[in-house]
Amino acid sequence: MQMSFPQIAVALLTFGMTTAVMVVMAKRNLRKTYPLFFSYLGIIAISVPIANLLYLYAIGQYFYVYWSASTLVMMVGFAVQYEVFVDILKPYSAVIDLGKMLFFWAAGFLLFAGLLTALVTSGNHTSKIVVAVDLCDRCVHLMQCGLMLLMVVFEKRLNLSWRSSGMGVALGLGFIAVMDLTVSYAQGRFPGHDNELAMLNSLAFTGVTLFWALRLGAPERGPSKAADAPSRLIIQRWNDALISYRQGDLALSSAMNSFLPGVEQTVDRVLARKIVQ
Repeated sequence: MQMSFPQIAVALLTFGMTTAVMVVMAKRNLRKTYPLFFSYLGIIAISVPIANLLYLYAIGQYFYVYWSASTLVMMVGFAVQYEVFVDILKPYSAVIDLGKMLFFWAAGFLLFAGLLTALVTSGNHTSKIVVAVDLCDRCVHLMQCGLMLLMVVFEKRLNLSWRSSGMGVALGLGFIAVMDLTVSYAQGRFPGHDNELAMLNSLAFTGVTLFWALRLGAPERGPSKAADAPSRLIIQRWNDALISYRQGDLALSSAMNSFLPGVEQTVDRVLARKIVQ
């Protein structure tokens, strides 16, 4: 198989920009803050040259490497969403606990949807796996779009800062997801332009890596404190409500624990009195 010069140039540019973002993260000690995001970039940086070399010299193995790398990137990309969510909402522990539960159920839903899709898809095992991975990948992209929309629409209500690293990572992931979904739809409608659309998607990813390099390399400013805001933030109200609900459950559990031994003691006294009589 042959690759055109623009395709080779885009692949080299993608590898170079992804590596540049990793270097910026290492210099600013952000690797410890976002270890999953750093791994996400590392997987892409490694898979791009390997996939292109296999496409040129071992097309038979290219298919398996491509879909294995896509599956790994999809899984780590899902985990990166949770990592960014926790970092952005770090002061609100109760909201983070709720987010953990939601992400857990979302992961279970993706697994169930993938298995169900593989079972109902006709064809050999390879085609079933491809369809299942593609479905899960689109679901993850939709979640990333939702996270980006949440950041953009509720930026002021949630007291978030555009200059924070977490916001930059979330916006970049969301834009990549939008481009992937758009290109996937366009390739279905215009099958004769697959290569051009794929290059456009790669260029969009390169643009996002440039944005990440600039954003992660710039000074960061976190959001102002909730107490300094002119009115109570919606996220603070959610956090307070969840804390109150959690404390109410603990109080109820404590009351039940103190009530049951009292009942047991009463029953013991009644039984002892009957025995004496």
